[in-house]
Amino acid sequence: MRWILSKAKKDDTDDEIAKYDGKWEVQDMKDTKLPGDKGLVLVTRAKHHAISSKLSKPFVFDTKPLIIQYEVNFQNGIECGGAYVKLLSKTPELNLDQFHDKTPYTIMFGPDKCGEDYKLHFIFRHKNPKTGKYEEKHAKRPDADLKTYFTDKKTHLYTLILNPDNSFEILVDQMVVNSGNLLNDMSPPVNPPREIEDPNDQKPEDWDERPKIPDPDAVKPDDWDEDAPAKIADENAVKPEGWLDDEPEYVADPDAEKPEDWDEDMDGEWEAPQIANPKCESAPGCGTWQRPMIDNPNYKGKWKPPMIDNVNYQGIWKPRKIPNPDFFEDLEPFKMTPFSAVGLELWSMTSDIFFDNFIICTERAVADDWANDGWGLKKAADGAAEPGVVGQMMAAAEERPWLWVVYILIVAFPVFLVVLFCCSGKKQPSAAEYKKTDAPQPDVVSDEREEEKDKGDKEEEEEANEEKLDW
Repeated sequence: MRWILSKAKKDDTDDEIAKYDGKWEVQDMKDTKLPGDKGLVLVTRAKHHAISSKLSKPFVFDTKPLIIQYEVNFQNGIECGGAYVKLLSKTPELNLDQFHDKTPYTIMFGPDKCGEDYKLHFIFRHKNPKTGKYEEKHAKRPDADLKTYFTDKKTHLYTLILNPDNSFEILVDQMVVNSGNLLNDMSPPVNPPREIEDPNDQKPEDWDERPKIPDPDAVKPDDWDEDAPAKIADENAVKPEGWLDDEPEYVADPDAEKPEDWDEDMDGEWEAPQIANPKCESAPGCGTWQRPMIDNPNYKGKWKPPMIDNVNYQGIWKPRKIPNPDFFEDLEPFKMTPFSAVGLELWSMTSDIFFDNFIICTERAVADDWANDGWGLKKAADGAAEPGVVGQMMAAAEERPWLWVVYILIVAFPVFLVVLFCCSGKKQPSAAEYKKTDAPQPDVVSDEREEEKDKGDKEEEEEANEEKLDW
């Protein structure tokens, strides 16, 4: 692409800032993992920037999709500014060295951010078939969280796909973040309503929109006291025992000293600052005791008549509908004004915004291949250069030392459990050890005695058998 710098000035702007004097350069990307990876860079900050390039032939919206795709890297992050592109409409007046903010465009697409408002624009200018005037149509905001794309200082791939059936998709890094239809998901809508409210219709003077009204027959009860206070003193309250009536709540600080530079002529008579009376600390209270206030059971407030249904209620008035004199129906908004150039017309408070690998085509496969040959290589190189899990944990701990405690606990706790369960079994003492004490013996000793008893019984049985044989 051959880029042309704008020499234009913005209208209705002071001469000092009206010029498009922001600098553009072809530079290597900062911190790139691909040597020789050059792109178009918005170099300066707090300047108006405008640069554009003419297409080899105008793009005409007919039976094939439109795909616009390019890469952006906010190398220094982004404080306030945009990185969107404009597809400049094919007009006889199009002069790229005078490209400015009022130059007609067909589509505006791309990221934009100021403060905490993260946007991904898709705007197209629709020509009213009745009046010939153009009106901007804005796509709904994406549901996705876009913040990462502006803050991670990585290269991101932005893709807009417009189809002849009026459907559209917006992708970031080849993932859909927004989609819709030109007829249903743009604001304001492409087609105006068939009917509108009659601007000359007026609400009748006797039209009653009140669903409820005060009961005109209601009368304030004779015993209704509107002057009764909401709060009254609790007559049942008793002053707590030990209350210090003669002690003030605050006293002069006895340890305070008048400053040496105090001038009574200028500053007035010096008084020690007030502190809480220490005598009141152990008492229930100091000073003049007053009864606490409680809700007045006789309080009723201002009397109001109860509300009843309004028999004359006519509903909320609305002006009548009339046919919309400006109605039209464009069922093919995809067929937009042809465009013949792509431009970047941007203001940014952050420098070094990197642009690369612009493509405008009609085949998704072509755009995907282009992405794989550009953004795909950057992504693969960044992934290969990223540290492993252990390295990332170490780097995180260097920034947040408290993570070392977490790591130690994560490693030490399982080891502790293994030691606890594997080494906590007790060795069973032998029978000989038990014989050293007269303490009650566990089952193992009883088992040994049972074995000795069984052995003796067996020997007696064998002797008896021998006796029988001898007999």
